[in-house]
Amino acid sequence: MAEFTMELNDEQKEVRDWLHGFAADVIRPAAAEWDEREETPWPVIQEAAKVGIYSLDFYAQQYFDATGLGIPMAMEELFWGDAGIALSIVGTGLAAVGVLANGTEEQIGTWIPQMYGDANDVKVAAFCSSEPDAGSDVASMRTRAVYDEAKDEWVLNGTKTWATNGGIANVHVVVAVVDADLGSKGHASFIVPPNTPGLSQGQKFKKHGIRASHTAEVVLEDVRIPGSCLLGGKEKLDERLARARERARAGGGERVKNAAMATFEASRPAVGAMAVGTARAAYEVALDYAMTREQFGRPIIDNQGVAFQLADMRTSIDAARLLVWRASWMAVNGRPFTAAEGSMSKLFASETAKKVTGQAIQILGGNGYTREYPVERMHRDAAIYTIFEGTSEIQRLVIARTLSGMPIR
Repeated sequence: MAEFTMELNDEQKEVRDWLHGFAADVIRPAAAEWDEREETPWPVIQEAAKVGIYSLDFYAQQYFDATGLGIPMAMEELFWGDAGIALSIVGTGLAAVGVLANGTEEQIGTWIPQMYGDANDVKVAAFCSSEPDAGSDVASMRTRAVYDEAKDEWVLNGTKTWATNGGIANVHVVVAVVDADLGSKGHASFIVPPNTPGLSQGQKFKKHGIRASHTAEVVLEDVRIPGSCLLGGKEKLDERLARARERARAGGGERVKNAAMATFEASRPAVGAMAVGTARAAYEVALDYAMTREQFGRPIIDNQGVAFQLADMRTSIDAARLLVWRASWMAVNGRPFTAAEGSMSKLFASETAKKVTGQAIQILGGNGYTREYPVERMHRDAAIYTIFEGTSEIQRLVIARTLSGMPIR
């Protein structure tokens, strides 16, 4: 087990500097254009693939970093560049985590490479969990998966929404209900292979922020997939469902995690790191502006009203990073989140990003409100962190339930 440390080692620093250079030289110059176009920045993703950032190997190296700091460090630097483009680069990772968290070794080896493609033929993947009537309330999920035993196939029907890369993905990971009587415990995850009949893109959303990242509905109409596309396999699913039914008959007992929640628990500190990157970017713009912008014959940072805001901004950013690093270290070293530390990290970091980017606009004044400066885009982007992969309210609910052991509603 790696000791917890607040100091990156030499190899991590080298990777951090490499990512920072890519974010500064490739992502940032393209950010405003792709935000305006509201399209997937395929040329930037391809550049990331060419240098090895958008690849299974790079993602695996960071994911299996024994210190747990590889993923949050990478996320912070890429999202420092631009949240929309960075999400297009890392969005496939959520689907990959879904397979890593729930799949067999054979499934991991088969499907994750197909999610990324290669530098000459870049692919993306989508993780599909939310539905029009089931976002935070995962127990209300309606997408159904029915097993056709005669053909050893699963038949999927339903509509997913808010899916990053939904409809344009090479591989879709879909969470569906296999036993409605068990609520969220009756869910399972499935791989929908490329070009599977019945899967189509529904509405593409025009968003407030992260506009370079494709977000759309995914419609599933009698989608037939091989039995081998059930993540974890049918034997494991049957055993899990049997335990859940037995506990239900007994009136409760040990908590059973569903497939979507396992994915979100693994990814929450990473989302916190994304928020830290956006907050840091806005803070740096505001600090530079305050040091160089003069009013009444002196830099505006000479005013306590500005200087104290910057002090608070930096303090919150550093505190958020420490919460993210702690949760990331705990996760990779098998330490249980006994106080919902993963949710803590996402909650604090996402709220920090919203607040800091808003303060940055205030410091820049009228300039901050225009698209001539990047902080208005950063503020629009930051709003998503308190919403996706569990709203701030849901994070507070998770934390409160964990601390109290009570079924707080």
